[in-house]
Amino acid sequence: MSSFNGDSMDDFKGLRITQLDDDEDEETAMEPVNIDEFDDDDDDDDDEDYEPVTLGFVESPRFPWSNLRQLFPNLAGGVPAWLDPVNLPSGKSILCDLCEEPMQFVLQLYAPIMDKESTFHRSLFLFMCPSMLCLLRDQHEQWKRSPEKALRSMKVFRCQLPRVNPFYSSEAPKHDGTDKPLGNGAPLCTWCGTWKGDKLCSGCKSARYCSPIHQALHWRMGHKSECQQLRAVIETSDSDPVNNRVALTQKQKVASKSLWKEFVVIHEDESEYDTEMSGDDEIAKSLVSKREVNDQMQSLMNDYEGDADKKIWVDFQQRVAKAPEQVLRYSRSSGAKPLWPMASGRASKSEIPNCKSCGGSLCFEFQVMPQLLFFFGGKNDRESLDWATIVVYTCANSCDSSLSYKEEFVWVQLYSQTT
Repeated sequence: MSSFNGDSMDDFKGLRITQLDDDEDEETAMEPVNIDEFDDDDDDDDDEDYEPVTLGFVESPRFPWSNLRQLFPNLAGGVPAWLDPVNLPSGKSILCDLCEEPMQFVLQLYAPIMDKESTFHRSLFLFMCPSMLCLLRDQHEQWKRSPEKALRSMKVFRCQLPRVNPFYSSEAPKHDGTDKPLGNGAPLCTWCGTWKGDKLCSGCKSARYCSPIHQALHWRMGHKSECQQLRAVIETSDSDPVNNRVALTQKQKVASKSLWKEFVVIHEDESEYDTEMSGDDEIAKSLVSKREVNDQMQSLMNDYEGDADKKIWVDFQQRVAKAPEQVLRYSRSSGAKPLWPMASGRASKSEIPNCKSCGGSLCFEFQVMPQLLFFFGGKNDRESLDWATIVVYTCANSCDSSLSYKEEFVWVQLYSQTT
């Protein structure tokens, strides 16, 4: 599966996309981003001043094996394909800090960095509580406290591995359905299929759960009768009951029906959506039409002078209109900045913390667009989940850590800043 960052290697041609920066800029790709302090002039730059951006789009998996972890996939919705399948996040880190329920998987990006051996494989995982009430409280906490102490309903984790590791071959995947990982991962929760299932059902000794909450949900939604059937199978089986329980566990599917629909994330350079010159008359006409639209948008922006939110919103819409189905924008180059929909609610320099592990600076890496909610089947009502954009900042040095999954920083901008 192709990645959102890094250049090609001879043995991993199928894994890397064309790098975002020119070769001579490769050394600067890991420098921290200089986030502006709400200078409106910076947000109204012409397109040619923007750093290269990779756009993410969603599509249904083409093959049953498209989302397997040994293919290093980019995913949205469904369940994650953990990079390190054994040492998963655990404890309070998997919970919404506000309602204390396990968070739900949003998306993951495969974004290796070739400058370091330890980041040969590198993936980012985004989770959030599906409650809009918690997101509104998260927003309030985001403003009220220092970033290190804020109670969050959304979290992002970074995991990275060297090329030689216990979980994957050092050779590139074949992408033909025959690729296998080097070993099994940790057992996952029967209900959500997301977090480690370290709690075993005392009845059937088969179903596993990440939390008492998910165990209770599964029991109410049908496991009560299923548990009795599984116990009967195990008790009457002539095979080793332990092995039989493992087999039954492996056959089980995720029980929850409330997960977001699963997609794979494909990518294109944003520059591909800039209209190219051509001798074709129809294309020439479209160029004229596009220029007229751009002139009209610029006129609107001039009319909005003095209203920062409206000016930035017009600029946001103008840029997103090139590829309206984009659900993600990625750029880890040193000058990259988020494309903010509004002036209010942006992250300032002082609100971006330093890396908790190494103390170094964080840089902008990607943002999630509100269009993703459409593909997730979001509803248009007051209680439904909604956001203007979700912006992820990661350690500029992608530092190594004793934890397999290191929590990075995520900033949420909502359309309304009130709770």
